[in-house]
Amino acid sequence: MHNTHDPTDLDEEFDGPSKSEVKRQMIALQEIGESLTRLTEKQLAKIPLDDERLVIAIKETQRIKSNSARKRHMQYVGKLMRDIDADKIKRALQAMYRQKQESDDAFHELETLRDSILAQGPDGVEQVLARWPLADRQQLRQFVLAHQREQKSNKAPAASRKLFKYLRALQEGSAADD
Repeated sequence: MHNTHDPTDLDEEFDGPSKSEVKRQMIALQEIGESLTRLTEKQLAKIPLDDERLVIAIKETQRIKSNSARKRHMQYVGKLMRDIDADKIKRALQAMYRQKQESDDAFHELETLRDSILAQGPDGVEQVLARWPLADRQQLRQFVLAHQREQKSNKAPAASRKLFKYLRALQEGSAADD
């Protein structure tokens, strides 16, 4: 017996994505749905979800503890996501993650600046004044000297925290001015 398949036969014309591609698309939608289930109520409200069934399904998924039930429910969320504009949701999630990353980066930058100021002592105040010329030099020096006293007497780093809060206020004030 030999194969009678004729490659020029047009009856088997390709008319859409392969089964594997469809499966990859469904998994991608399910992953977006999974990301939505990890959001807080406040974050979820910022995402453009037009389908009320999807919102309810996401909130239900957040309450499910059983792994197998959660997995089945996530498949349902993925199914609901086929009927909506997932690109709009994906862009909103990316913007939210980018904003969080920028916020985290700014936080770490301030921590590094604070640590550098405290390591240099009173001379470190100049770093802040170079960046924020209107900063209160005396206030900054008081934070640094209080930190040095706290270290000598093994006290909690209250001055370090106060300095960080002051730096954050300067940063937020300069961001508001932009």
